[in-house]
Formats: sequence, C-alpha cells, structure tokens
Amino acid sequence: MSFDFLASSGFWQYASIPLVAALVGWSTNWLAIQFTFFPVHFIGIPPYLGWQGIIPSKAEKMAEYVVDSTLAKLGSLSEITAQLEPDVIAAHIAASFDPWVPWYTRDILFAEYPRLYKLLPERAKEVIYERVRRSLPEFVSSLMDEVEHNIEDLLDMKEMVVSHLKKNRRLLNRIFLECGEKEFKFIVNSGFAFGLLFGLVQMVVWMFLPKWWVLPLFGLVVGWATNWIALNIIFRPVDPIQLGPIRLQGIFLKRQNEASAIWCRIVTEEVITVRNLFDAMLRGSRADETRRLIAAHVDSLVDDTTSAARQAVDVPIVAERIASIKEAITAKVIEVSKGPFNDPVFAEGRREVINDMLLTRMRSLSPREFQELLRPAFQEDEWKLVLIGAVLGMVAGFAQLVFVFT
Repeated sequence: MSFDFLASSGFWQYASIPLVAALVGWSTNWLAIQFTFFPVHFIGIPPYLGWQGIIPSKAEKMAEYVVDSTLAKLGSLSEITAQLEPDVIAAHIAASFDPWVPWYTRDILFAEYPRLYKLLPERAKEVIYERVRRSLPEFVSSLMDEVEHNIEDLLDMKEMVVSHLKKNRRLLNRIFLECGEKEFKFIVNSGFAFGLLFGLVQMVVWMFLPKWWVLPLFGLVVGWATNWIALNIIFRPVDPIQLGPIRLQGIFLKRQNEASAIWCRIVTEEVITVRNLFDAMLRGSRADETRRLIAAHVDSLVDDTTSAARQAVDVPIVAERIASIKEAITAKVIEVSKGPFNDPVFAEGRREVINDMLLTRMRSLSPREFQELLRPAFQEDEWKLVLIGAVLGMVAGFAQLVFVFT
C-alpha cells in the first residue's frame, strides 16, 4: 500500500466506516443507559411529548419487583424483626425516654388535671415521676414483645418498601446503578469495541457493494446489536460453564458477592431501617392496629400513675379523665416515636445485624435467582432502547453516506 493511497481522501473515507461504527456503538449504548435512568422526573409536555427515565417512570412497578424478586427470598418480616433484637430496642427506647419522664408526665397528667398539679407538693410529684420511670422499662419491653409476635399484622413490608422507593426515585436509581456500575460501564465501552468490529465488516462490504442502503443498514444493525450482545454477555450463561482453564459465566453473575454487599448496604442504610419500620407501623395502612396495641399497654401505666397521684393528695380522678389521659399518652408515644432512632450509633448497630442476615442469604442465592437483582433494569421497555439505538445508528449511516461518500 503506497503512501499516496494512505494520504488520499479515498483511504480516509473507507477508514471512517469502522470509526463511525465504533462511535455509533459507544454512543447508542451510552444513551441507552441514560434513557434507562434519567431524567428522574418527566421533562417535556406530558403525557407523550417528552421523556422520563424508564426506571423512575415505573417506580412503583420496579419497587414491587425489588420486593417480590429479591427481598421476599431473603427473609420474612418476622425474621428481620427477630434479627433486630426487640429487647435491645426496648432498652434503648426506655433509656432515651427516661430523662424526659418529668416533662411528659407533667404535659399529659397535669394538663388534664391542672388543679392536681397545684395541690401536689414537689416531693409528691417526684414520687410520681419515679413511679413512671420504674414502670417505663417494663412498659416498653412488654410492648416490644407484642410487636415482635404480631409484626405481620402491624406492618406491610411490601407497602413500606414500595412507598419509600416510589417517593425516592433517585434512591431507586441508586440501587440499580451502584449494584451494576461495572456492568453499565462494560455496556458503554463494549459498544465501541463491537461497533469497530461491525464497522470493519461494513467497510469490506462497502468496498464490493457500494449501494446507498449499505451504510444506513449497517448503522441500524450496529445500534441494535451492540446493546443486545452486551446484555447477553452480562447475564449469559447463567450457570458457569468450565472449558478447560476458562470459566464462562455472565459477568454480573460472577460478581455475586461484591454486588450483594453493595445492594445490602444501600437497602439497610436507606430502606429497611429501624426508623422506617417503626414509622410504617405507626403511620402506615395498619397504623390503627399499632395504636390499639399501644393503647392496651398504656392502660396499666396510667392506672399505676393515677394510683400514685391519689395516694399523694385527695383529689378525685374520674373515669372520663383517665380515659382522656390514656388517649393523650398513646398520642404522645406516637408523636415522639422517632426520637430514639435518631441516634446514629444505635441505628448503625441495628443496620449491621440486618445487613449481615440479608448479605449471607443473598450470597447463597442461585445464579438464576441472583440475576433478578439487576435484570429488571434492562428488561423493562428494553425494546424502546433497542429501537432508539437502531434509529440513531441508521441516521448516522445516512449522515456518513451524505457527508463522506457523496
């Protein structure tokens, strides 16, 4: 091959074919990832003129998939609650509330009985506060024991997770993006390599068959095939195949231990937390059951406290007022429920025990079960992404035909 040919426009025209194919493969795969996750919120004129990332646009459906295909296989709500060690939670709650006993008691008991507050000597008030303090650990422990044994009636785990991820679409994106970070990079980078290979074939075909439709057709094929090939390399074969010293398996499936650790860390930091579990019990669709459970345990606490007040001063406490006090205490328990779980040290300790349980089980999933961790991100409306890639590839082929070979 002479230097004159290398310097000629004809050489660079042909050389541009595999280069453009490589750029088409890279760009269409990059766009496929972007269109899957971004933008988080719809941009354009709803409902059809515009775009929203496929995962955020189907947040509820994808969140349900996270629960049904992954969480459901890792442990029941009862098992997770047991791992949280309700006795440890009870001790922490009691210790957190203890310094506030005088304020809570005064706000509730004496708000209902201002006359009683005026008549009680300071020493009598201290006796009542101390009585509540002594009763508090048993009250919380008994309540947590009931919660542990009735958790399935008090909390809908699927509802909690779906609601949380639906409201936090960026978090839903994060779960997929961080777990499959290496795979997404592979899809983009492999688009360039596969596009270059297709481009070399395309160049040879063009040399012998320089028809107008060859470049657009190959552009379409490159835009479609590079994504399809990358996806199959990520998830196929599902089960490892040993060919001598070479072990063939989908690249995501080979990273089961690593990806499991990332998934469990995000979920236990942001979704299945003690705070979120208790918040769902107190404010979710089954909150009435939780409220009735708390109210039942409040009865004995109030009876003990009002008994101490009666002994201290002769003021009649009527049944209606006692009922009102019980309602006020139940409301106060719900109001201040999040407080004890704001302690970062305590929250991290509970997170670790859930994480350890989920991680052990996730790493023991079969490859076929494990692939469901990431597969939904590609399966949902995948045809749209393939179509976009094919169309962009075809447009690039037409552009090359017009601007390079015309």
